[in-house]
Amino acid sequence: MKTDLLSFTSKGIYCAAADVYLDPWRPVDKAIISHAHADHSRYGNKKYIAHHHSVPVMKHRLGAVNVQGVSWNEPFSVNGIQFTLYPAGHIIGSSLIKVTHKGEVALFTGDYKLEDDGISTPLEMQRCHTLITECTFGLPIFRWKPQQEVFAEIESWWSFNRQHAFTSVIYAYSLGKAQRLLHNLKADHGPILVHPVIAAVNESLSSIASFGHVETLSADKNPIDYPGAMLILPPSGREAKYLKKWGELKTASASGWMATRGNRRRRNVDRGFVISDHCDFDALNTCIKYSEADKVICTHGFTDIYSKYLREIGFNARTEYVEFEEEEIEESKDSMV
Repeated sequence: MKTDLLSFTSKGIYCAAADVYLDPWRPVDKAIISHAHADHSRYGNKKYIAHHHSVPVMKHRLGAVNVQGVSWNEPFSVNGIQFTLYPAGHIIGSSLIKVTHKGEVALFTGDYKLEDDGISTPLEMQRCHTLITECTFGLPIFRWKPQQEVFAEIESWWSFNRQHAFTSVIYAYSLGKAQRLLHNLKADHGPILVHPVIAAVNESLSSIASFGHVETLSADKNPIDYPGAMLILPPSGREAKYLKKWGELKTASASGWMATRGNRRRRNVDRGFVISDHCDFDALNTCIKYSEADKVICTHGFTDIYSKYLREIGFNARTEYVEFEEEEIEESKDSMV
């Protein structure tokens, strides 16, 4: 990778010519942010640049930060270097970041997925010379079913639970997965209640998406009024004391990691629904081939294994260390009693 375009530093991915970082993991003066998940959008930067749809969630999570919203497909300049954001399809507002300088094009994917989930703007993959890609699920064992099949499984499970007087609980990350579930689950199956952390994220997105059929969980909610309810909680909400009054629970986790039995056991849930906001193995291959990149740099995930696979099929691929998590960091612990 040309050092005057992008490099990997102790603070993050750095464009020296523009003096700007992409998703830095240490505080910097200026940061371009791919999306609002906590491991990519961190507190402490003096200025943030992100897509307009990420701005309200970033302000909700980070407070009164200095953030500039930009549009997709509209180039902007930082110190004479051209940057352009394109939809990444990961969550609402998620973006690919393209950097163009002296005929060289680098593309940073952040987190991304190829499947259209119906609520995030679908991925617009770009061609480039250098591609910096996540490979969270960069193994052949990770191949996703079409999401309509997974949601049919969830609704069947929910219907069974309702018929047997069980309360259904799905653990899902508060930004991204929770909204995807709410968008795709049909309200006529029964009442849906969400943890206050999820409700607050939904509120921050209210000008972008609507979740009007959803109520917020609270300690004074009476389960008798919500027969056959579906409760959606962040993973940190599994020890909440108020769950005890909801009777016998049937629990599930919605995650790409549910593709392996060991992860289902570790999560200690009754069911695992394989639904991910990242590319699976085949989608990664499709996107990387489409990019026509001369160099591919694999970041978080199965980096060594996946970069070796790419080299075996003819790509100039290597790995770099980044401080991004494989799953969203939950900042808030359950405070309800």
